[in-house]
Amino acid sequence: MDESRAVLERLERIEALDGRGAGQNELVEELRALLTEAEAWSNREGGEAAASAIQELRDALSPVQTRDALTHVSSAPNP
Repeated sequence: MDESRAVLERLERIEALDGRGAGQNELVEELRALLTEAEAWSNREGGEAAASAIQELRDALSPVQTRDALTHVSSAPNP
């Protein structure tokens, strides 16, 4: 039950951040935390549907992680 409550609270926090116009980095960090909490919930509850939902969230975050990595590389000073 604690895992499901953590996921729901994280979703509410993400919705509030989005509503107040939070930046992309802040939202992505919250989504990553959501993924961690959802994995804990899935591991406890089990089931194919939970595992599938987590993989979909992971896939959705993957392009953001790649873009963030490229941004950091392109903004690094040239030696």
